[in-house]
Amino acid sequence: MTDREIDRIIEMAWEDRTTFDAIQFQFGLKEQEVIDLMRREMKPSSFRLWRQRVTGRATKHQAKREFEKGRFKCTRQRNISNNKISKR
Repeated sequence: MTDREIDRIIEMAWEDRTTFDAIQFQFGLKEQEVIDLMRREMKPSSFRLWRQRVTGRATKHQAKREFEKGRFKCTRQRNISNNKISKR
């Protein structure tokens, strides 16, 4: 794997809404392989913080998600149309 791919996997692993299934689909790494990669590439303290954050988080597992398709969007998030931010 290239350094760029490893960086992208780490970035995706830190994202709350990116599932391990998405990482597996894109890079072919299973959840345990992602955990091993994170352990190998990160400082021990950063790895512990990441594991605490990810453990039990339903959004990191496709089967535990409340929604099937689409992306989460906050009700307070503004719509963007024609490169201008719409007003409420």
